[in-house]
Amino acid sequence: MTEDVRRVFRMDNEVLAFRFTATVSDRAGMEPRERLTGPARLKMWLQATGLDVTDVSPADLEHAVELREAIYRIGSAIAAGEQSDAKDVRTLNTVAAAGHAKAALEHERAEWHLTDTTPVGDALGVLATDAIHILGSPDRSRIKNCEGPGCAGLYLDTSRGANRRWCSMNTCGNKVKKSRLAAS
Repeated sequence: MTEDVRRVFRMDNEVLAFRFTATVSDRAGMEPRERLTGPARLKMWLQATGLDVTDVSPADLEHAVELREAIYRIGSAIAAGEQSDAKDVRTLNTVAAAGHAKAALEHERAEWHLTDTTPVGDALGVLATDAIHILGSPDRSRIKNCEGPGCAGLYLDTSRGANRRWCSMNTCGNKVKKSRLAAS
């Protein structure tokens, strides 16, 4: 039985690294939901983002979760105007440096070529590099945590007035609007 990636994961975040952090949902809720429940799920998520790996080990999953949480904590610290933890920054930089993926333009699309020897490490390197680009960019002041009930997901506020409150209008924004309508 093959699962539909869009039923398992939220794939709507414009920032790849923040889409990766969304593999945990309802982070601020009573029961955060882990969506990377095994190596097969990590493989599914990586393939859905164009980082095609053939196999994922339990150790690969452990490294991926460590990277994901480091990205999330750094992004949340930035959103709160706080200093990032040095250990998280080291994790991010180490994973980025270890990757050997090569970007290529093929059929008018950006593609990633991973090595045969360390494809998962290369894919995690792409995610770490993407995180570095956004977390260290001039737009870092636009990194926010979603205000949706229980969400707290990371997103880049690209609205003109920098006044966006939700990671996605289609999910968290609609939940808030529906609850307001139900309350009135």
